[in-house]
Parts: sequence; structure tokens; C-alpha cells
Amino acid sequence: MAVRASAPGRVNLIGEHTDYNDGFVMPIATPQRTEITLTVRDDDRVCAWSANVDEADRAVEYRLGGERRRGEWVDYIAGVTEAIRQRGCAIRGFDARIESSVPLGAGLASSASLEVALVRALNDAFGLHLEDVEMARMAHRAETGLVGAPVGIMDQMAASLAGEDAALFLDTRTLAFERMPLPPETRLIVIHSGVVHRHARGEYRVRRAECEEAARRFGVAALRDVSVDQLSRVALPPPLDRRARHVVTENDRVLAARDAMRRGDARVLGGLMDASHVSMRDDFEVSAPPVDLLVQIARAQPGVFGARLTGGGFGGSIVALSARDAAVDAAQRIVSEYAARAGEHPTVLVP
Repeated sequence: MAVRASAPGRVNLIGEHTDYNDGFVMPIATPQRTEITLTVRDDDRVCAWSANVDEADRAVEYRLGGERRRGEWVDYIAGVTEAIRQRGCAIRGFDARIESSVPLGAGLASSASLEVALVRALNDAFGLHLEDVEMARMAHRAETGLVGAPVGIMDQMAASLAGEDAALFLDTRTLAFERMPLPPETRLIVIHSGVVHRHARGEYRVRRAECEEAARRFGVAALRDVSVDQLSRVALPPPLDRRARHVVTENDRVLAARDAMRRGDARVLGGLMDASHVSMRDDFEVSAPPVDLLVQIARAQPGVFGARLTGGGFGGSIVALSARDAAVDAAQRIVSEYAARAGEHPTVLVP
């Protein structure tokens, strides 16, 4: 009998590069999802097929217990089975068919969507009795372990717990969370810039190492433990001073955004999103000129309250908060102007 499971992509409203610093984030699920159809086998072979890679690479196979890093998409599958086995869960081989509408390299957490969808399918197929937070932990262990991407747990928590109707305010240290509806009569705009990114490559690792070194110099476990007032008390060398300033002020912005959403204040939330992008561009230096242009164009549209890069950076997508009745027209104007000025091929993902 086939088991079917799915998980969404996510867009982060605010709180970027704070999750691996034990900080606060606020993702929301996207309509795009990864769908997995899984059939249990009588042996220990894993046979997976994906509709989202080149035809020559669509079918992969390995033996449970023989998971290893290949530098290919199968690493996400193998990472999940290894993490589940290491937890002591008993599973057998399986066939998995994977289809996803979450675009790769767009900053919408396509890998976490795949990992959580597979954990859900295995949970159902083998009666593992994993709760949502534990499934997110398994998926996160897969990506930081066998895959080797030094990401925080936001993406997996969002894929496991977030919905499309409310953002997920998440404390990544405690994993406590609260669902936060968007301000009334607002809608998100999400546009892929056409510039792809990859977490497992150089600059993301560099940023994480810089944050860890800054925390060490402050004498704390993570930059989560540093306040804005404390930033001036330790003389950090460049660029550590800028990296720390982004993380510390971004945590404050997430908390302020939570308060704005509780009040239904779209203008304040939009202003915080704008400030977040400036910080990511200037202090954390993870934006790119095409993305900055896309944000600039979005901010200039009537009915748009604020816009920012979303995701790890170095390309990917932007998210904008718009008045509901202005969102569709604004999105079309944004992509038209951006395509003409940047020469890229943007895609409207939401709405």
C-alpha cells in the first residue's frame, strides 16, 4: 500500500541568519509543496525517483546502513534515513516518488520541504509516532549531518509546523512557537529574483563562523545573548562588528514584528521588513545587486508596506507585504520593471 505525505516551502517574513544564533524568526508556509508517494519494500534497498532533476539523474538507489555523501540530491534522502536510524527507529527499504513545486535555489527551503515530507511519509509507513517538532529535528539533523549544510532549524520547523494563514513566531533556542496572523487586509508578495543560491557553499559557512567568533569574543553561548546596548561594550574587528550588529538588531526587529502583528499594524511591520533588508545588505552582506533592485522596485509600488530579501541570501527571493487588493497588480508591475532593468527572469510565486 502506498503512503502519501507532503510538506510546504516557506518564506521568512523577518529574522534572517538568527536561527543558528539561537534567535527569533518568523516564517510562513507557501502554497508550493513537496509531495512524496512511498511504498514499503521487503528488503533494505531505498529506491527514489524525483521529477525535479535532470532525467539522467532522476532514479537513485542505496542500501540502508550504506548512506554516504555523494554531493547529489539523493543526499537529502540518505540524510533522513540515516538520522532516523540513528535515533533508533526501525525502518525497512522503500520506493519513493518525489514531485515538488517548491523551486530550487529560490530561498524557499526546498530541501527542508523534501526532508520533512520524507520524514512524514516514513513516520506514517512505519508507525514511528514522531510528533511535529521531533520530525523537524530529524529533518534538520539530516541536513546538518550527511548533507553537510550548516543551517539553523527554522526551515524544518516551518515545513513541519507552519501554515499559509499565519506566520510562525519561533524561538529557535527553546523551539517554543506562536502562530501570528498577518495584519488584516494584507497579502504577501513573493518573487524569485532568478538568481539561485546554495546553502552548502562557502559564504553561508563563513557567516556562521563569523557569528560564532563574535559570540566567543562577547563571552556568550550565542549572539542571542547579546543586547543592542551591549554591542558597544566589546570592540569587535570588522567584519565581526557588522555581523553581530545584524543578528542582535534583527532579533529585536522580530520581537517588534510580533508586537506589530498582534496589533495588526501593517505599516510598522513593513518598516521593520525594510530595515531588515538594509541590515542584511549592509551589515551581513548577503544580498546581491539584482535582489537589492528587486526590493527597491517593490518598495516603490502603491499599496506595498515593506519588502526584503528572504532566505539565506546570495540570490533567491524577496517577500513584500502589500494591501490585499493591490498585491496582484503590484507583483506584475514589479516583475515587469525588474526584468527590463536587470535582465533576469523573475517569477511571481505568491500570490
